[in-house]
Amino acid sequence: MIHAKQYGENLPPLVVIHGLFGNADNWHSIAQKWAENFTVYCLDLPNHGRSSYLEPVTFPAMADAINQWLEDNQLDNIFLLGHSVGGKVSMQLTSDHPEKIAKLIVADIAPVDYSPSHTEIFKGLQEINRQKPASRKAADELLAQYESNVGVRQFLLKNLKRTEHGHVIDLGLEQLLAGYETILSKPKLKDGIQTPTLFIKGENSDYILPKYQAASLTHFPNASVKMIPETGHWLHAEKPTTFASLVKRFLTT
Repeated sequence: MIHAKQYGENLPPLVVIHGLFGNADNWHSIAQKWAENFTVYCLDLPNHGRSSYLEPVTFPAMADAINQWLEDNQLDNIFLLGHSVGGKVSMQLTSDHPEKIAKLIVADIAPVDYSPSHTEIFKGLQEINRQKPASRKAADELLAQYESNVGVRQFLLKNLKRTEHGHVIDLGLEQLLAGYETILSKPKLKDGIQTPTLFIKGENSDYILPKYQAASLTHFPNASVKMIPETGHWLHAEKPTTFASLVKRFLTT
């Protein structure tokens, strides 16, 4: 089961999918801006937030879960936006059901294979679940042994949940770790998907590189690329106003 947060009503539907270790709440502020023009649905991916756990973790399986949610909510002809891993899932869904997607926006990811970069983060999150620290501060100190960036830790600790035994990470960690090699891989896409598509790149991010352009255009020949200056992989959090305006402009023209 897919969990969603809705903003606005009776306007064209915009479905937003977060990245690895994220959840629907990551998009709260920006979704409020978009709700002036769209009915915004921010989803929790399987194994994240309040959505059900899914195993094995594959892009077709995640796309199927979201497609079932679309059918359950009688949503069609949607605008679809995905960031990072959510972007890969969005590409998969568009490939599998192009008739349902009016326009696609992919934020800072490409349809290619990536190298592992979350190994230490997985270890840190697993250690929190093993030790069940008594406080948020203790959880942060534990995670700091594996991830030095304060901003990244704050993002990860949005998944922290208090239980009677201490604090734990509320993610399908074992499922995500078992499927991590698949998550890094390129989605299983058809060639020549005609859906109008926008790739948005963070200037300082290496998730979208010039060498990936051929793969992107093979699958999405109607794609264009926009870059947001002075941003990294978290471009929507670093320059939310610019990002929100870029999305609105693409979807309304």
